Amino acid sequence: MNQGFDVYCGLDVGKSEHHATALDRAGQRLFDRPLPQDEAKLRELFSGLQQHGKVLMVVDQPNTIGALPVAVARDCGCEVAYLPGLAMRKAADLYPGKSKTDARDAFIIAETARSMPHTLRAVDRDSEVLSALKVLSGFDADLTHECTRAINRLRSLLLQIFPALERVFPGDVLTRALVLDMLIKYAGPTGLRAAGRANVLRWARNHSRKDPAKLIEAVFTALNEQTVTVTGTEAVELVIPRVAGQITELKHQRAIVAAEVEKLLDDFPLR
Repeated sequence: MNQGFDVYCGLDVGKSEHHATALDRAGQRLFDRPLPQDEAKLRELFSGLQQHGKVLMVVDQPNTIGALPVAVARDCGCEVAYLPGLAMRKAADLYPGKSKTDARDAFIIAETARSMPHTLRAVDRDSEVLSALKVLSGFDADLTHECTRAINRLRSLLLQIFPALERVFPGDVLTRALVLDMLIKYAGPTGLRAAGRANVLRWARNHSRKDPAKLIEAVFTALNEQTVTVTGTEAVELVIPRVAGQITELKHQRAIVAAEVEKLLDDFPLR
């Protein structure tokens, strides 16, 4: 980090409240008290500290709960940095006492920034892009989990009322757009039989780039393998289109996330 700061403000960030300690060049405390996770209060602190000169604001966590203080400090014209966890732990060993309090941590962050600036890391565009990628990756993992659960649910519903029909959609065949759209439209065996082979094939050809004849033939061959109606079929066929719709929407959201990730990577080529 560049030298020449007049104020070193350490912020031990928290979910709803931070603790801020500000030191001048000589190590004298200019501020030392809790601070709410609130833009107006953060702005008031940083603007007040700027009356003493150039301010360096340092956090122990620049992402998630530390993102707002970083944004407000930048908007106020302060320089921003963060103290990595390992450096924080080493610095804490240099000070007496083992108790971990927000006030002690905020002081250690500020004093380390003042006396050992080489331990700091810039909150620069690189870290912001990596943070964004982490958020999107986590969201995609959540979507993947939800999608897997919905797929298992859909397969279970088909198995419950018509095992032969479920076997027509092995592996990822069940999650193909055409199959999901077909289940949304016709729901299950009752709706497919009522529509008839010719109508379903006509519909499928209007909704598929590839010839769906083989798939539709397999569907209606399976429908001929079971003549009884399993108890609960009517209720299951009310649920099937909704679950298929959920899977379609989750796949759409994943595609959006993938495009956003690709855009971030295009704007930030890995070195």
